[in-house]
This record gives sequence, structure tokens and C-alpha cells, in this order.
Amino acid sequence: MLSDFVEAWPLFRDAFVTGWLLAALLALLGVLVVARDQIFIGAAVSQASTLGIALALVAGDVLGVAWADSDLFLTAMAVAASVAAALLTTRRSHADAPSAEALTGWVFLFAASTSVLVVTRSPHGLEEIHRLLSSSIIGASLGDVVVFSGLLATAGLVLVRVHRPLLLLAVDPAMAAAVGVPVARWDAVLSCMLGLVIGLAIPTAGVLYAVGCLVLPALVARGLCREMRPMFVMAPAVAVGSAMVAFVVAHHYDLPPAQATVALLCVLAVAARRRRR
Repeated sequence: MLSDFVEAWPLFRDAFVTGWLLAALLALLGVLVVARDQIFIGAAVSQASTLGIALALVAGDVLGVAWADSDLFLTAMAVAASVAAALLTTRRSHADAPSAEALTGWVFLFAASTSVLVVTRSPHGLEEIHRLLSSSIIGASLGDVVVFSGLLATAGLVLVRVHRPLLLLAVDPAMAAAVGVPVARWDAVLSCMLGLVIGLAIPTAGVLYAVGCLVLPALVARGLCREMRPMFVMAPAVAVGSAMVAFVVAHHYDLPPAQATVALLCVLAVAARRRRR
């Protein structure tokens, strides 16, 4: 099994490395998402990113210009839509406004339905949306490796330098505000970071892999760790380890690697939950 994977490494190297980098990066952000009980936000932002891609595909057909059909424009639209959704679903508003959960549900349903509607008359666009929803990471390139390596290094550096206010913000926002942490500013920064990462991840890996690696490793880490700080090490380790095992097994049995990874993480999350209980 492992020898087959090694033989295929030169052909699929960029895809495998991109998948592992994405798993680690999403798991880091997922610790904060899970700690703040915002698990559903990953699905909502991912669907918003898919809507951005759908709008980009339609714009390319309507405008008929070269830049509208480029991968750069598609990625930019995905990032813009996911950042906007993340900011909308995590903003703090007055008491009469809809709750964060209600906004998150609305974003998810609106984006999920509209992304299909806008490409209904475009066979290529509809096929692309279905590909994103089903998740496939095989098409990743060396550029994706460079981008996600830089983002992972940046996220790790930020967590090392400002982990104390982030931990306090995640577990007790009221206390964070009381001791002088600029809660609104950090909410905006974290939302933009989440939107940026998911917006870049969706065109590369699809919705299932992005949401699974965002939420499940953090849930596993929460079941294994007594404190939140070691979760920032445990979650990426679980994500990358699971992705490595799943990629090897998926290649040997000719299975989709993204689905194999998420299925394995689901099993680990249940096992971690039972151990914690």
C-alpha cells in the first residue's frame, strides 16, 4: 500500500502536500471556531465562497472577456464572498438584531440555493459547482503549495505572538472586553482570516474537505485535551496525520482522498468524545 503511494508521489506531490497544509491551517482556525461554539459558520462561509465562484462563472459567460474567465478572478470572487459572509455571521450587533446563529443559517441557505440557481443554464458552471460540493483536491498545483505554506506560517506566527488575548476572546469575550482587549477589532481580523482561508481552500479542495478539516480536528482535540492551549498543537497534528493516512488508503483503493479524510476524522471525533465522557 505504501509503496504504491510512494510510486505515485511525483505525479500527485503538489496535491498531497496542499491537502496536508490545508488540513493543518484549517485545524488551527478551527480551534477558535469550536471554542466559540461557531461550528456551523464553516459550512455557511464555504457555501458563500461557492456562491462567489458561481457568480464569477456567470460573469465570465456574460462579459466574454479574458480576465473574467481566469482562475485569479474566480479565486478573488470566492475570497470576497467568504470574507463578507464571515464578517456578517460573526459581527456583534444590538439586542433586536438577528442572532449570530440565525444569520449563519440564513447565509448558508441563501448561498446554497443561489449558487445552483445562478448557474442552472450553464452546463459548465453547474458541473463546476457540483465538483466543489463533492470535493476534489487532485488538481492542486505548486502555486497552491506556496500560498498555503505562507498562510500556515503566518497563522502560526500570529498565534504564538498574541495567543493570550485570542484565548481569552475565544473562551470569555465579556472578560476580554473588560480587560481592554479590542474585541470588535479581533472579531473582524479573525473573520477576515477565516474567510480568506476558506475562500482559497474551496476552489482547491472543495466544500467537504474545507469544512471537515476546519471543525473535526478541533473536536478531536477538545476530546483529548484538558486545556485549550494544547489544542492548537493537537488539532493540526490530528488533521495532518489523518489526511496522510487517508490519502495513502484512498490511493491504494482508488477512493476520493477528501472524502476518505473526512470520514476518518468523523470516526476519530466520535472516539475522542467517548473517551472524554
